[in-house]
Amino acid sequence: MTTPTITAFERSPDGGKGLARDMRVRWALEEVGQPYEVRLVSFAAMKEAEHRARHPFGQIPTYEEADLVLFESGAIVLHIAERHDGLLPRDTNGRARAIAWMFAALNTVEPPIFERSIATILEKGEPWYEQRLRTLDKSIRTRLTDLSRRLGDAEWLDGTFSAGDLLMVTVLRRLGSSGILEEYPTLSAYVARGEARPAYKRAFADQFAVFEGSGKAQT
Repeated sequence: MTTPTITAFERSPDGGKGLARDMRVRWALEEVGQPYEVRLVSFAAMKEAEHRARHPFGQIPTYEEADLVLFESGAIVLHIAERHDGLLPRDTNGRARAIAWMFAALNTVEPPIFERSIATILEKGEPWYEQRLRTLDKSIRTRLTDLSRRLGDAEWLDGTFSAGDLLMVTVLRRLGSSGILEEYPTLSAYVARGEARPAYKRAFADQFAVFEGSGKAQT
């Protein structure tokens, strides 16, 4: 089997927090025990034709395996989960539910969280910033309330750990120092369980090593 190659930031803007989306792919590969190689790309290289041939929007991560080239972290994680045991249930219905949670993480929960993280960087000095933050925080809390209620006392979203949990944990981690996640003890504990998984720790350590080697780029 060909060893896949993924792309990641040469100098990550996340400050070593493990928030860049290659983290999702690294974690998935670690969960299934698949070795992989990493090609580091600069911000300038991401916009050049060679990289855009892999990712039409000039972003990361990308995934290459033999003659297959993929972009979008969710699509890459799904491909990995379908090719290897460990991230999707074997029964048809359980598999479908896990994939539904993957979509929920990226399409329902992540958008306001990601918008908030961007707003705190790019819009902080604008006159509408405080109102913008209140609107986003309200939307985030609505999603987290629903998610917390659904998770309840369960360890994972639908029985055993799946790619749905992997993506959901990476999405929730983006709340970082906002203090919002701490309002939901059930979800805070859920994220902590994800971070405690050996595969997550290996993926984080590998991504952090790039951050350290790049001279500790700042957000």
